[in-house]
Amino acid sequence: MNYQERLLKAIPGGAHTYSRGFDQYPSNAPQILSRGKGAYIYDPEGNKYLDYGMALRAVNLGYAEDEIDQAAYEQIRNGNNLTRPSVIELEAAELFIELIDSVDMVKFTKNGSTAVSAAVKLARAFTGRELVARCAEHPFFSYDDWFIGSTPITRGIPQETIEKTKTFRYNDYASLEQLISEHPGKFACVVLEPAATEEPKDGFLQKVQALCKANGIVFILDEMITGFRWHMKGAQHLYGVTPDLCTFGKAMANGFAVACVAGRREIMELGSIEFEGRERVFLLSTTHGAEMCGLGAFVATTKFMQKHRVVEHLWEYGRKLMDMMQRQAIAHGVGDSFKVGGIPCSPYYLTLDKAGASSLGLRTLFSQEMIRNGVLMPWIALSYRHGDAELAATEEALVRTFKTYRLALEEGVDKYLNGPIIKPVFRKHN
Repeated sequence: MNYQERLLKAIPGGAHTYSRGFDQYPSNAPQILSRGKGAYIYDPEGNKYLDYGMALRAVNLGYAEDEIDQAAYEQIRNGNNLTRPSVIELEAAELFIELIDSVDMVKFTKNGSTAVSAAVKLARAFTGRELVARCAEHPFFSYDDWFIGSTPITRGIPQETIEKTKTFRYNDYASLEQLISEHPGKFACVVLEPAATEEPKDGFLQKVQALCKANGIVFILDEMITGFRWHMKGAQHLYGVTPDLCTFGKAMANGFAVACVAGRREIMELGSIEFEGRERVFLLSTTHGAEMCGLGAFVATTKFMQKHRVVEHLWEYGRKLMDMMQRQAIAHGVGDSFKVGGIPCSPYYLTLDKAGASSLGLRTLFSQEMIRNGVLMPWIALSYRHGDAELAATEEALVRTFKTYRLALEEGVDKYLNGPIIKPVFRKHN
C-alpha cells in the first residue's frame, strides 16, 4: 500500500486541509513529505523540492527557522500549557495590540476558521441581526456552516443557515450597496479580505467601511493571508481603513498554530466576564488556544520580521519573480496562455486555453513539469528564504517547463499529462 492509499484509509480526504488533497496536485507530486528547511521540502525518499506552497502560506520566513523554533522550544520547556494564563500569553496579546492600530483587544485560537466564525458571532451579538455579507471572490473564510453554506458544498447544512449568508463582488461597491438595500436592517456584518488577487480600486474599502458605519453593520477584515505579508501592521494599514473586527493567522507565527480575532473594545468585550449582570457572549474557549509554543513563535516571528525587513523582501522578490516568469513565458511563445499577475508580495499565475478561458488541464501540466524540474508551485507563496539562488533555480525549471507547455498548446494537453487533471476544492461532487 502506497502513502496515498494509507492516507485515504486513515484520514477523510487524505489530509487535514482539502487544499493538501491529492486531487489538487498532478500525479507526480510527492504524496507525503517528511520535512522542510528554508524554502525547500523533502519527501521520505530524500527527494528535494523548491517550495512555493509554503504550508498554504503559513510559513513566511522559512521552514524550521532556528530562531523561531528556539523561542517555541523555550516555551515548551516552560510547560507549554498551564492552568492559568501564561506570561507569554499576555506578552503576545499586548504585542499584537501595539502592532495593529485598529485593535483594542485580541483573543487567540489555533486556526483561521474559528477566528472568523468568532468575529461573525460577535457581530451578530453586537447588532442583534443575523445576515452575513461575504465577498464572493475570496475563496475561504471558515469551515463553519455560515460560510460553507454559501459554496456549492451544502450537504449537511440546514437551509435556514444557507439563506443567512449573502455574497457581493470585490471592487463592486454597487453590488454590496444593493444587497444591503434589499435587506434593510438585517445584516450583522460584512466580511472580506482587504485584497487577494487584485488591490482595492476607487476607494472601495473606504466606501465599504462608510456603508457599514451608516447602516450599523460590523465591518470585518479577514487578514489571514494579507497579515504579515502586505505590511507589518496589516493590509488595513497599507490601504488606510479601520475595521471594527479583524482576523489574523497563517504567517503570524511562521507555521506554528496561531490565529486570532481582534478589534474594537466595545465589540470584543462582549466575550468578557467582569461586567456584573450583563448578558454574556460565549466567545472562544479553547484549551489550546493560547498554547505557549505558538505564542512564543509569534513574538519571535514579529521581532525577526522587524529586524530583517521581511515584508520588504517579499515585495522585492515577488516583483523579480513576476517579471522573470512573464518574460520567460513570452520568450517561449506561451505569453498569451500563461499569465502572471497579482500583488508582488503574493503573485498568482493563470493558465489559459486558446479561447482565453482558464484551463485546469494546462495548470496541471505546468505543475507537473515544474515538479519534474524540482519546483513545487501549486500557487505562489513567498518566504524570506527565497533568494537569488531560488530565483535562478525557478527560472531554470521554467525554461524546461515552458518547452513542454508550448508543445501541449500545439498538440493537445492530454498527450503530455501523466495523470488526471486537478479539480476545484469547492465542487458539488467528487
